[in-house]
Amino acid sequence: MTQKELQLIQFAHMFNNPWFAFVFTVLAVWTLIWKGTALWKSARNNQNIWFIAMLILNTVGVLEIIYIFFFSKKNQQK
Repeated sequence: MTQKELQLIQFAHMFNNPWFAFVFTVLAVWTLIWKGTALWKSARNNQNIWFIAMLILNTVGVLEIIYIFFFSKKNQQK
């Protein structure tokens, strides 16, 4: 068995681990909540560039949190 085949088998076994499934699910829900909130705010503020960037880039909520706390408030005060 080659090294690549062994790595592939180890990678496949990772998906059978219940902790991996739990972490993956929590991360997916976390991302969905932040992305949905940020996309909604950017659409309401007519910020097309932010909307497209957040729709395309997957940053596990980091870009969305930055937008919500630093950029969306500035535009709501105008």
